[in-house]
Amino acid sequence: MSSRRPEKSYADAVASAPKDAPANSDVTPAVPANVIFKLLGFTLAMVAAPIGMYFLTVNSIFSGNSTWAGVTAAVAANVVLFAYIFVAWQEDQGERAAEGKKAQ
Repeated sequence: MSSRRPEKSYADAVASAPKDAPANSDVTPAVPANVIFKLLGFTLAMVAAPIGMYFLTVNSIFSGNSTWAGVTAAVAANVVLFAYIFVAWQEDQGERAAEGKKAQ
């Protein structure tokens, strides 16, 4: 015989598996909710701010010059990106200070 089949099928192995699993499993999320909300907020800002700045400035400030309106939109995207990095840096500084106090 070139191929040997196991004596138990997969269905039999699953059916005869022990059913007494531990009841105290950890169901907490891997990422806290405030981190998810912060990321969603900055994602929305990264989409809305440049598009909004472009359409706000293309006709009202730059009189139809789409190049300068595009530059304004790029600056707005960079401002949102810088704000996200700054908020993440501040959060990290707070965590480090808390760990330092906890270690003392």
